[in-house]
Amino acid sequence: MKSDRKHKGEVAGSVHRVGIGDEIYGLIEKLYPICRSITGDGVRETLEIMREHIPLDIREVPSGTQVFDWVVPKEWNIRDAYVKNSRGKRIIDFQGHNLHVVSYSAPINRVVPLAELRDHLSSLPEHPAWIPYRTSYYNQTWGFCVSQKQLEQLTEKEYEVCIDSTLEEGSLTYAEYFLPGEMQDEVLIFTHLCHPSLCNDNLSGISVVAHLAKHLAALKRRYSYRFVFAPGTIGSITWLSENRTQLDQIKHGLVVALVGDDGPFTYKRSRRGDAEIDRAATHVLRHCGEEAKLLDFIPFGYDERQFCSPGINLPVGRLTRTPNGCYPEYHTSADDLAFVRPERLSESFIQCLKIFRVLEQNRYYENTNPMCEPQLGRRGLYRTTGGTDIPGRELALLWVLNMSDGEHSLLDVAELAGMDFDVICSAAGELLRAGLLSPVE
Repeated sequence: MKSDRKHKGEVAGSVHRVGIGDEIYGLIEKLYPICRSITGDGVRETLEIMREHIPLDIREVPSGTQVFDWVVPKEWNIRDAYVKNSRGKRIIDFQGHNLHVVSYSAPINRVVPLAELRDHLSSLPEHPAWIPYRTSYYNQTWGFCVSQKQLEQLTEKEYEVCIDSTLEEGSLTYAEYFLPGEMQDEVLIFTHLCHPSLCNDNLSGISVVAHLAKHLAALKRRYSYRFVFAPGTIGSITWLSENRTQLDQIKHGLVVALVGDDGPFTYKRSRRGDAEIDRAATHVLRHCGEEAKLLDFIPFGYDERQFCSPGINLPVGRLTRTPNGCYPEYHTSADDLAFVRPERLSESFIQCLKIFRVLEQNRYYENTNPMCEPQLGRRGLYRTTGGTDIPGRELALLWVLNMSDGEHSLLDVAELAGMDFDVICSAAGELLRAGLLSPVE
């Protein structure tokens, strides 16, 4: 998606590009084959491909670095892995699907009895054709993930097992993209990039956020925007530790993940519960044209729980479609390219933009003519024939005039009126041009 830098609309502007969902999906297709984990060359390869879209600042944090109560682990890389039968045939093959290896598996190359091999295998009996996704980041072991069908075909006494991996001193890799605005106050957008070939979780989040960054780079911005692509949990903890002196600049935040499936939008509120990002996301989703779900904060999920930990307590919510663990394909090989859909990716992209629009345009005004209603008709703002029900646009004008006392924001007005923020924002623009409002800084 090429940025049209000649066009300087606001973040509030609509998307003027055709096929944004196809473009987002195209990046997912390109990243899908890469084996990613919380560290390693798969993360670097992913970020280098993303650099074709946005100019990422890639950071490396050495293994052993203390980050709050955690330590950056050794770096894990894998070249190959397989299980061979007595005829030398690969019956479990990392080259066929990278989910076959438990992430962070220690190297092994020996013949093992079937009983021992079974102790290191994971499958999904309820979905016999699917491969599960499993990890062992902080407990050094080895393992394979197989379909139930593959597991049932293991009948020989011994198998050759090889995992050609390394666990060595290295670094944790994450990336940022910073877009300065008129203010130093920041909107933080975070998405995790540590999963291997899983499309909804979380190539959908990675690709949607990358395209949001590219889109916003071409527009006028009141806030500054900081996009962070990092491994889940240890990545956000590391980022917070590395940036702890700058956290007071973050006024709003959004974790984006799982945004390509057919489920309804789900917004999880920040720990504060009533932060402006919570209200903005709630408002947008209530007017998105489909039934959305709103969840209160719980200290479980994705990286919002790090940003909302009690000693940090940033106003960061989370936007997904179907939440983690709430759909059968979650953390399985069925979360593939057929599971995510361009139209859902496009809708997720647009809802994120609408949330940012509310944050950008949510201002306070004062009515410059507060003694009774000003005469809107002679200013060309009101219909000339009365006696009928008031149109929505004119009702929005009256709401904005009545509530513009310097103490109610436009989002306050929209919530009180039960009207879409865009309608209220448009009414405020008309009144401002007519000299009936003055902004409150």
